[in-house]
Amino acid sequence: MTFRMPPEWAPHERTWMAWPGPNPTFTDDRELAEARAAWAAVARAVRRYEPVTMVVGPGQSEGARELLGAEVEIVERELDDAWMRDIGPTFVTDGEGGLAAVDWVFNGWGGQGWARWEHDSKIARHVADLAGVPVLPSALVNEGGAIHVDGEGTVLLTDTVQLGAGRNPEWTREQVEAEIHARLGTSKAIWLPHGLTGDYGRYGTQGHVDIVAAFARPGVVLVHSQKDPAHPDHERSRTYAEILRGRTDARGRTLEVVEVPAPTVLKDEDGEWVDYSYINHYLCNGGVVLCTFDDPNDEIAAGIFRRLFPERTVTPVDARTIFAGGGGIHCITQQQPKV
Repeated sequence: MTFRMPPEWAPHERTWMAWPGPNPTFTDDRELAEARAAWAAVARAVRRYEPVTMVVGPGQSEGARELLGAEVEIVERELDDAWMRDIGPTFVTDGEGGLAAVDWVFNGWGGQGWARWEHDSKIARHVADLAGVPVLPSALVNEGGAIHVDGEGTVLLTDTVQLGAGRNPEWTREQVEAEIHARLGTSKAIWLPHGLTGDYGRYGTQGHVDIVAAFARPGVVLVHSQKDPAHPDHERSRTYAEILRGRTDARGRTLEVVEVPAPTVLKDEDGEWVDYSYINHYLCNGGVVLCTFDDPNDEIAAGIFRRLFPERTVTPVDARTIFAGGGGIHCITQQQPKV
């Protein structure tokens, strides 16, 4: 039986999320409260379009319910952190009504010193059990934010993630591709050399692709574009666009690249380069939940998404608090395809 990962724009049964709890990502009560408010805003936005299930730590349901409202389903399981895209399963379908969950090895984004993953490494199986689907285990250290598919055989990957020393030091590129293709039903991998500069900071993922590039439909890929030469991502984003413009997908189509301008802000309050990106959006049934940053380019990005997805409603959600923790809207959501 052959399974494949449907593209994000395919119909969803529901969205899975994980609730922020006390952990090293949120260092004090204020940060935790801000994170919970931000996660809740995303959950409520997604719930406009499809069901949402929030996994929360034991004993945290009451507080979560106050922020989430009655329409978001809540289930309790042990958690370390709150990035469901990475700790949860990657759902795949067999084309005949069957659904399964790929369980990648999760090791705290390459075994980073601040990270904990005793419980998060088991969340994919918990979610699969709650969804009532079989688990397809993989020996590859990988996260959901490190892959993006077009649904027709093409997958985007990053050298510093799947081939990074903290994840799969003994694997060759060919071995990684073989495992990815076997689990996702893809046949062609397009590798980018690295992620955005800010993604290599304290809470960074070391190069996740879902903040850099994402398919909008087969043959069309969105790419982060930093226009300001003062930011080190200026050259990086030019490299991404050049690589992708020169590539074909699994069906032999030359990729059309749509550059999405980065927000105008360059550094955060601590003087660190930001990796704010509109690429880290989430497609749900009839909607686009779009990261915004109280920035002049928010509306420019929204206009790009409205043109690309005329059948979907663009819903903006302020993502600055989420990015401060190391990710964005795509990073905290995980789709379960409808079969």
